[in-house]
Amino acid sequence: MSNEVKTKEKVDMDPKYIITLTVTLFVTCVIVAGLLGLVNQVTAPNIAAINKEKTETAMKAVVADPEGSTFSDALEITEEMNAAASAAGGSVTEAYEVQAGGAAAGYAIKVVASGSQGNIEMMVGVDAEGTVTGVSVVDSSETAGIGTKVTENEPLASGVGVLEQFIGKSAADGTLTVGTNVEAITGATVSTRGVTTGVNTALAVAGVMG
Repeated sequence: MSNEVKTKEKVDMDPKYIITLTVTLFVTCVIVAGLLGLVNQVTAPNIAAINKEKTETAMKAVVADPEGSTFSDALEITEEMNAAASAAGGSVTEAYEVQAGGAAAGYAIKVVASGSQGNIEMMVGVDAEGTVTGVSVVDSSETAGIGTKVTENEPLASGVGVLEQFIGKSAADGTLTVGTNVEAITGATVSTRGVTTGVNTALAVAGVMG
């Protein structure tokens, strides 16, 4: 074995070399972590503000009086609310109290239900009498030109938007079901069922909230 190889092996195994390498890596990790933390501190408030604005926009889209309504901070999602949502076939992720003129005017409830290509996330407004005031799809993976007919509120044969047909519905109508008291848009029955499940979920959650 040549002296050059022996020297290289000696350098590679030198404890001082290992310690130096370890310290260098540690310091690098500390610096990177510090920079990431600094970036997070700078960007987190902006991200939070954007998310809050998007949420408020979605809530205003589903209440009876968008300009005259204000909203509480996010309410605690209780076990009872989760159980009601699950029984209706969906899940509840956020809930806000709606106030109009200083008085309680119902709730804006964000729910998730299964569509044709994945989950459909929607905001549903329910007034103090338990009646749906609006439905707005926040996010979905529905097929363009098919499921998006529902999520984008395209009109039914009657001329009413597929999402708008839920306005005025309540628990008094019984479980909302496509083909019974809900009309599916042509070619997007599964997506319509997903939104219908979401509305049933919101009504069930509002029911236990009082």
